[in-house]
Amino acid sequence: MKNLLLLIFTAFVSLPTGAQNNGSVVVGTIDSIQSKVLNEQRKIWVYLPQGKQNPSGNRYPVIYLLDGTFHFLSVAGMVQQFSQVNGNTLCPEMIVVGIVNTDRTRDLTPTHVAADPPYMDSTFSKTSGGGEQFLSFVEKELIPYIDSHYPTQPYRMLIGHSFGGLMAIHSMMYHTRLFNAYISIDPSMWWEDMSYLKRTKEMLQQKKFTGVSLYLAYAHTLAEGMDAQKAENDTSRMTRHFRAIRSIDRAFQDKKDSGLRYGSKYYSSETHTTVPLIAEHDALRFIFSRYQFKSSTTDYTDPDVDIAGKYENHFNEVSQFLGYRVSPAENFVQGWAAEFFRIKQYAKAGKLYALTVKYYPESVDAHQSMGDFYVATGDRTRAIDSYQKALALKERPEIRSKLNELKKAGSK
Repeated sequence: MKNLLLLIFTAFVSLPTGAQNNGSVVVGTIDSIQSKVLNEQRKIWVYLPQGKQNPSGNRYPVIYLLDGTFHFLSVAGMVQQFSQVNGNTLCPEMIVVGIVNTDRTRDLTPTHVAADPPYMDSTFSKTSGGGEQFLSFVEKELIPYIDSHYPTQPYRMLIGHSFGGLMAIHSMMYHTRLFNAYISIDPSMWWEDMSYLKRTKEMLQQKKFTGVSLYLAYAHTLAEGMDAQKAENDTSRMTRHFRAIRSIDRAFQDKKDSGLRYGSKYYSSETHTTVPLIAEHDALRFIFSRYQFKSSTTDYTDPDVDIAGKYENHFNEVSQFLGYRVSPAENFVQGWAAEFFRIKQYAKAGKLYALTVKYYPESVDAHQSMGDFYVATGDRTRAIDSYQKALALKERPEIRSKLNELKKAGSK
């Protein structure tokens, strides 16, 4: 697994983090799709872990990101940091699809309102209420397009902030299986003069969310001198945003038989505009808390511990959780195998090299390393077999030389 950010953002050169391409620092691609549902061209920004050409041939879960232009950099960078940098495996490598707005109020509100002071006047709310049509575009056009043009796995997440957070909640309530996980950040649950909140809480009593994850984050959006406790008993319009989120948070927490895997946090030191970054961080940690393999000192020091077996069991559980086959990073397992070989724990090393071959049967490096292990441990027959398998996948002079030396030695 490469620890470089191999991203191509050829049409948008002002983004500050990523790989170098012709002197520019770039982080993804700008793509677009003609929507029949919305009757317009929609731009999307796409981050692909291994770059546009995807040389590894891997497939990835997908994050669909509302308000894409606002949050694309932070989410793509965070995913890359958590899944690649310095060998991190806190979450899987993922594709990020940032959906660029055309009419934000239309797309990210579930119902039409004439006005909703103090947050919306009649001009601002004029096009509101197109959320269902927007989700139809996502379900019937955008997701199929991404699945057919990019190397996806069948695990999807939706992230939204403010109106986007409202739409994330709406999607989970009314289109539950469209995504596997939802992140709702400081959502506008005050919508429709709190009537939408009331309907959502009523619907929550009837719904099941087995296998679905939700992380709800909310900020300190109260006036100076007003704290969370005071806001609970306040009835003014200026506290509606905070009170509405607090109310839906409590409803989710109280509904323990829904099957929903739920996490939430009140960020008392953050504002509506600063909360997305830290909330995205915490949400990814929550949703993928089961993903990382956690080793112990005993795994390293006790030669009788079956570390390869623990690896397999862990990733079988992760695969069941995510709904597709998840394999440990090849170079990570190879690194462990090499370290156990160095300290002469050959049984562990051999099982880990074999595990790499099992997970990556088309990897030349995996078969070559297996062959090198057999050479070092005196198993000439198996070493020859491993080198031959490697060469059948790709001809490499160094492997051919090793194979010839073994055959020559055996003929004497």
